[in-house]
Amino acid sequence: MHPRIIHGWKHLGDADRGAAVALGNFDGVHKGHQSVIAGAAAAAKATGAPLAVITFDPHPRRLFQPDEPAFRLMTIDQQARALAEMGVELLYVLNFDFEMANFSDRGFVEHVLHEGLGVRHVAVGFDISFGKGRTGSPEAMKSYGAELGFTVSVAEAAGEGAEKYSSTAVRAALREGHPEAAAAILGRPFAIEGVVRRGQQLGRTLGFPTANVFMVDYVVPRLGVYATRTRLPDGRLVPGVANIGNNPTTGEVETRLEVWLFDFDEDLYGQVIETQLIAFLRPEEKFSSIDEMVLQIRRDEAKARGILGA
Repeated sequence: MHPRIIHGWKHLGDADRGAAVALGNFDGVHKGHQSVIAGAAAAAKATGAPLAVITFDPHPRRLFQPDEPAFRLMTIDQQARALAEMGVELLYVLNFDFEMANFSDRGFVEHVLHEGLGVRHVAVGFDISFGKGRTGSPEAMKSYGAELGFTVSVAEAAGEGAEKYSSTAVRAALREGHPEAAAAILGRPFAIEGVVRRGQQLGRTLGFPTANVFMVDYVVPRLGVYATRTRLPDGRLVPGVANIGNNPTTGEVETRLEVWLFDFDEDLYGQVIETQLIAFLRPEEKFSSIDEMVLQIRRDEAKARGILGA
C-alpha cells in the first residue's frame, strides 16, 4: 500500500501528527537513505508511532540553483512506491518555498517538526544540514530533541570510502553511462516513468514499434542505447532496448526515451510505463541511411537479449 501523502505541515489533524519521521530529500531512496529510514522504523516499532518520511518539493536545489540541469532520480509516485516497500505509512511532502527557506534551524524544528508535525522521533543522516544558511547539524537536532521532547537517531555513512552511497554518486554513474553502478547504490535499477506519447511512428513501419516517454525533470543519463526492462500498468515486466537521445538520423527531437519492447504488440498510448535501465550498449549515433540504422538496431536487440536473458 502506498504511504498516505500529506502536503504541508500546518493545521494537521491528530491522525496526521505524532509520527517517527526520517528527514531528508530521499531522491532515489538509495541504500544510504534506507539506513536513515531504518532508524525511524526502529523508533516507530518501539513507540507504536506511525512511520513517516519528510521530503521537500520542489527540491531545495530548484530554489537556490534554478538554472541547474534536471537532476531528479524519481517522481513523487516512484518515491512513494519505494517507501511503501519499507513500511512507510505517511509521506510528508513539504513545499520548499521562501518561508521554508528562511527558517533558522531552530525555527524549522520548533515550527515545522514540533508544532506542525508533532514528531516523536527524528531520524537524520550523518551529513544533514537544515535551516537558513544550512546551520543545523545532527548534534543540533539532538539538542533540540532533548529540549522539545522527541528522540533523535543519526545514521552513519553507508558504503565504503569513495563509494559512499549518495544521490550525487547515482547521478554521476548515470551521466557516465554506468547504470549498473547506479543500481548498486540504489538497491534497484534506475527507472524512468512517464506517459507514452505519440512519436514519429517510424519504428512501427520498420518492424520495431517504440513507446515514447518525455524525460520531464529526470537527470539525463548518457545519451545512447540501453538494455531495459519496462514495467507495464498491469505489473508485467517486459525486456527491450531503448534509445535515450534526440533521434539524429530521423530528425532531432527534444531528449526522450524511446523503448522497443521485445515480442510485444499492444497499444500503450496514454498509459504510464516505467523503464529500468539495465546496461549501456552504445552511444547514440547518426546513421547514413535508414537501412544502416535498422541493421544496428538488430545488433542492439541481439546484445540486449543476451544481457537480459530474453
